[in-house]
Amino acid sequence: MGRARAWLRRLVLAGVLLVASGGTAAEAGAVAVRYHEGVTHGFLTLRSPAGDLLAEGDLLQVVRAEGVDSRLVFRFRDGSLSDETVVFSQSKVFTLLSYRLQQRGPSFPEEVEISVERERDRDRGRYKVTSRRAGGEAETATGEIELPPDTYNGMFIMILKNLPKGAAETVHVLAFTPKPTLVQVELTPQAAETVLAGERRVPVTHYVLKPKLGLLRGTVAALFGKTPPDYHGWIATADLPAFVAIDGPLYPGGPIWRFETVSPRGPARPAAGR
Repeated sequence: MGRARAWLRRLVLAGVLLVASGGTAAEAGAVAVRYHEGVTHGFLTLRSPAGDLLAEGDLLQVVRAEGVDSRLVFRFRDGSLSDETVVFSQSKVFTLLSYRLQQRGPSFPEEVEISVERERDRDRGRYKVTSRRAGGEAETATGEIELPPDTYNGMFIMILKNLPKGAAETVHVLAFTPKPTLVQVELTPQAAETVLAGERRVPVTHYVLKPKLGLLRGTVAALFGKTPPDYHGWIATADLPAFVAIDGPLYPGGPIWRFETVSPRGPARPAAGR
């Protein structure tokens, strides 16, 4: 029954994970590159709704010949691990080339390993999903899947930074059940807000990331109590875009956690006269 009810599996947004269902590939469009991604080391924290520190993380990016290699990893205080890597190209539009996700430990209801590889110059790819609940046997699913150019698992930080001011967009992701299903997510900007950066306030755009459920799937989700929540993301908009924070669960049915950037501090200054 647990497998039957888990038709909403997991997809990552930049580390963000969404669960959803949606329409056809023709309804969404690839996102144009406005700002190229480069070498990055972002420092992150993951907190509970009460503000408790659950995990510390890193966003690690490097540009290679085959594309940009972006890794989002969280190491939990209880020993759990969430490790997501996406490789993408950024020639005129963003295109996912490969995707990997590993989650394990007591913070997650099951151990999972997911991999997706796009076939060269094709809108198709191959996947492998291995999942195992505590005390159970591992289950593995493999096969081929449609991958439209706007499939963006693990890329929502980059995609939100590249949306024109005030623009909404609808893109695709893969949800794993454990076999992948192509789904849609609607990205919609909200009213302008401000957040603290040090001791100053900076403007941000608040986005709602809404899974688009068809009538049939939406009805089934409501019956099983699995209607996916909206995710919320904030991008700083002064001068150049910068990621601020995302609220949402990291696995289906999970609590709403926040991951956000933190800044390293310089060492303590030496005492006067030393």
